[in-house]
Amino acid sequence: MDFLNELNDAQREAVIATEGWVRVIAGAGSGKTRALTHRFAFLVNELGILPGNILCVTFTNKSANEMRQRIHQLTGDNDTGYINTFHGFCVSILQEDSHAFQYPRSFLVLDNSDIDAMLQIIYEERGLTLRDMTFSAARDMIEIKKLFKEPDYYRDMISMSLETLKEKYDRATAAGDIIFYGYLYQEKKCFGLDYNDLIKFSLYIFQEHPNIRLKWQQRLEYIMIDEFQDIDSLQYELMEVLCGYHKNLFIVGDPDQTIYTWRGANVKYLLDFDREHPGTRTIMMMRNYRSTPEILAAANSLIAHNQNRMEKELIPTLPSGKPVMCHFAASPEAEAQAIVDEIKELQSQGVRLGDITILYRAHYVTRAVEEALLKGQVPYTLYSGVQFYNRKEVKDALSYLRMIAYKDDLSFRRVANTPKRNLGKRRMAFLEEYAARRGCSLYQALQENLDDPTLKGTKAQQFISLIELFAAEHEGKPVSEVLAAILNESGYEKMLRTEGNQDRLDNLAELKQSVYVYETTCGEEVTLPHYLTYAALLTNADGGNDAKDKVKLMTVHAAKGLEFPYVWICGMNEGIFPSRKVRTLQGMEEERRLAFVALTRAEQGLYLSMAGGRSYDGSPWYPSRFLLDIDQALLTFTLPPQEGLIQEAREYVERSTRYLPEDDSDMLMAVGQRVRHSMFGEGTVLEVGEGAHVVQFDSMATPRKISFKAKLERI
Repeated sequence: MDFLNELNDAQREAVIATEGWVRVIAGAGSGKTRALTHRFAFLVNELGILPGNILCVTFTNKSANEMRQRIHQLTGDNDTGYINTFHGFCVSILQEDSHAFQYPRSFLVLDNSDIDAMLQIIYEERGLTLRDMTFSAARDMIEIKKLFKEPDYYRDMISMSLETLKEKYDRATAAGDIIFYGYLYQEKKCFGLDYNDLIKFSLYIFQEHPNIRLKWQQRLEYIMIDEFQDIDSLQYELMEVLCGYHKNLFIVGDPDQTIYTWRGANVKYLLDFDREHPGTRTIMMMRNYRSTPEILAAANSLIAHNQNRMEKELIPTLPSGKPVMCHFAASPEAEAQAIVDEIKELQSQGVRLGDITILYRAHYVTRAVEEALLKGQVPYTLYSGVQFYNRKEVKDALSYLRMIAYKDDLSFRRVANTPKRNLGKRRMAFLEEYAARRGCSLYQALQENLDDPTLKGTKAQQFISLIELFAAEHEGKPVSEVLAAILNESGYEKMLRTEGNQDRLDNLAELKQSVYVYETTCGEEVTLPHYLTYAALLTNADGGNDAKDKVKLMTVHAAKGLEFPYVWICGMNEGIFPSRKVRTLQGMEEERRLAFVALTRAEQGLYLSMAGGRSYDGSPWYPSRFLLDIDQALLTFTLPPQEGLIQEAREYVERSTRYLPEDDSDMLMAVGQRVRHSMFGEGTVLEVGEGAHVVQFDSMATPRKISFKAKLERI
């Protein structure tokens, strides 16, 4: 048992506690992966358990692969049992026992692109448009129906013939029913299962076939589950079934790192585990081997402000290091420049670019940072995202501006049919052939063929009129104004709103902000060609060479489970981090947990920054409440905050928090719910929209939109 000597007391206790219910509360950087892998090796090497009788569940395929490699090194055995995600393990169950639900062993596992392809077929078959429901909303609706509204849907998929399911789809009249039953039909037609189906079908097999259930229960003598704070109700139910025979379940999690409640995670399964499973042995792993005491002190100070948590603190083991730096910049551009300056300073001290990571709450925040990195010739790589100026909506917006200024073919091809103007492949081929024959531009070809029968039924004339109007009137106007107007009048922003794509709208808002900043800082009158040249330089700039030594940029969610020597968390402003989408106290606590995750990614150096000033719509930017939550004595400010800014920010936070309900159950009313308003009296909820209920009050002739902030009493 020499390998146990590598472990501290809490890790060793976790490894040798093999029987019964075991709960490990493992703080960030406390070595939980080491404990899990060593426990697996202990079961195999010391107790003689066969790897094929052990199930180890992780939450990502990447984590599962890393764990397999570590376990292989510890055991020397090529058989590493079932080390998988919940969904991956369910695939193993369903493939082995596919006969139990009359699907072939080679069924399809569907991803989002497959689902969208099915939705496309349904929409075309039944004449639906994105105005009926966006694809994003349709996917959410399907998931909600499967999980909550029609949880027994899988019985239809299993028991009904394809013909009967098709009839159910054909009879549907409401858009939601058409999409849902059409989707079930398409799934059955190709023997496809999505992620929800994998667990539902596995539970169905276990419920309907006790012999199969017992087979799997007996096979899995030991079950270990990582990241237990992220488990949802279906995963919990599956876990309860699987450990029902041997009753050996080992769970690891950190309630302070619950950041996925929006996709069904429920931390109560971790917090209440000992109540549900009497005799549970709880082991606390709080010794942190990742971060300096300075970083941990800031993280502990931040998370202590959450009310719904298990009281605990990370304990440092590393020697003292650099102070946690905090930078209050005058603008996003100044913030970005400060980041680049600090990166170059670290470089001069011998720090590799690959050891530096910039984290942010949302992708649109990267615009100013990317620009500064490009100008400073600092190589970088973007994780789980596309570089700002390469994002589709940004390229589309710039192409509209280029159409106004240049009417070039590249821009024409990009936006002539975006939004849809019936200028599809056939008509574009006609214009290409005409332009090649006459030696003219595609735009000119369109102008000269407006009366051609080929273009009948298109919106070609509207497109020409739009471009001509802007081409004639843009001179002398601020580019930011021209951009806002063309995105509005072309219908482009309306298209994104119809699709329900808020991320893309956020990126366009950031582009408008960047144009405004360019105008106000250029020091001379800015023309449209000036700006387009500037943007082209940014778009075409080399974001780095092929070497691996690059600064990493990623969202905090993408950084979960990772660690980096030096971390800069930018955009720590109210409305950015925490997100402006937070509408409940529980949601705010989750945002604070997300900030905690961000802070605890850093090993040696941690930098926090925010941008002051005002956005293009005139609203002020305040420092994030999470910066204010941290004991100010634990932060070293590069510049003292502006006089009165901290107090102003605290007042803003207090005002914005005052009316937040505890959770969604307090806030959201169902359509048809009778309610009472303190002033308007009784009424009926007609609709639940973005941030508001639409209520028809008995005393009023017309409905009112009532903000979620207002208290509505159920009656």
